[in-house]
Amino acid sequence: MDEMLKAWSQQLQPWAWNLGVVASALIIGFIVKLIITTILLFYKNKEDYSLFKSIITHLGRPLNFFVPLLMLNFMTPLLEISKLWYTTLDRVIDILVIIAFANLLICTFKIFEDYVYHQYDITSEDNLKGRKVRTQMIFVRKVVIIIIVVISLSIILLSFDSVRKIGAGLLTGVGIGGIIIGFAAQKSLSNFLAGMQIAFTQPIRIDDVLVVEGEWGRVEDITLTYVVLAIWDQRRLILPITYFIEKPFQNWTRTTSQLLGTVFLYVDYTFPVEVLREELNRLLKTTKLWDKRVGVLQVTDSKEHTIELRALMSARNSSDAFDLRCYIRENLLKYITVHMPQSLPQSRYQRNEMDLGIAGDNKTL
Repeated sequence: MDEMLKAWSQQLQPWAWNLGVVASALIIGFIVKLIITTILLFYKNKEDYSLFKSIITHLGRPLNFFVPLLMLNFMTPLLEISKLWYTTLDRVIDILVIIAFANLLICTFKIFEDYVYHQYDITSEDNLKGRKVRTQMIFVRKVVIIIIVVISLSIILLSFDSVRKIGAGLLTGVGIGGIIIGFAAQKSLSNFLAGMQIAFTQPIRIDDVLVVEGEWGRVEDITLTYVVLAIWDQRRLILPITYFIEKPFQNWTRTTSQLLGTVFLYVDYTFPVEVLREELNRLLKTTKLWDKRVGVLQVTDSKEHTIELRALMSARNSSDAFDLRCYIRENLLKYITVHMPQSLPQSRYQRNEMDLGIAGDNKTL
């Protein structure tokens, strides 16, 4: 085989031979990639999620670059070029292969991420486990990408002799350099450690409902340095990740997505509470927003002119709880207005005997 290749190389011009080698490497690479893709497409099922579908989605484009470059790297020794040009070309191809392989590793982790997300569905009603795993995966993905990029960049730089010499010289001053870098990157390191703490202790998770700085919203994204909170009116509140380690906040879905909703009403002392309690039970049974766990009406306070009624009801999640509260509040007020308007809050004035005496004297005069 080697003798045949040498014979062909002697019969052709160097530029034609080199062009043929490069073209052959690229064609073989694309054929290998096409075979792999065809096999995966053959075994791909028609479900919303499949492992083969995820592989094709994430690895299709990276393989377009990695496989041909790898074949070209294997066939580089066959090129008929000078040693100087060969060294330069071989170095460039090696760097491109490292970059393509790093991209392939990152996309491979995305396949694993898809599999985990499929196993722990965040769209289910009780999605506590899914939100917990998703929060950890987001942080782990970012760390893995950083590690892959740093290692790949290090391998590329260390392939140059001049960089290796500089690195050896820097090792002598690593102590002082480490102290300087530590002070300079203190904030970044604190954010990184806070992100790690949040990922594994999880005071917040993806899709958690929080009340922060007087704003109600859901956790939309958690990065290494900040957290994005999607406010109910489609605004976005951006907070540093250290905020959730250093300051208090409300987490409505810390242990479960189920919530209790409250509706407060203020009525007259003569109000028939039992009648409204029956109406509340009727309303709860007619709506799908109620999860049938809690539904009570109680007198929770008595003020100077009114009594306070609290309707307590349960829902599967915060969105249903908010809609259920609005639904119950509107219909209870409508019921009271239509059937018992005399029981709405009233201001009474009772005249005493002194008032009556003064009124009689004024009438005589």
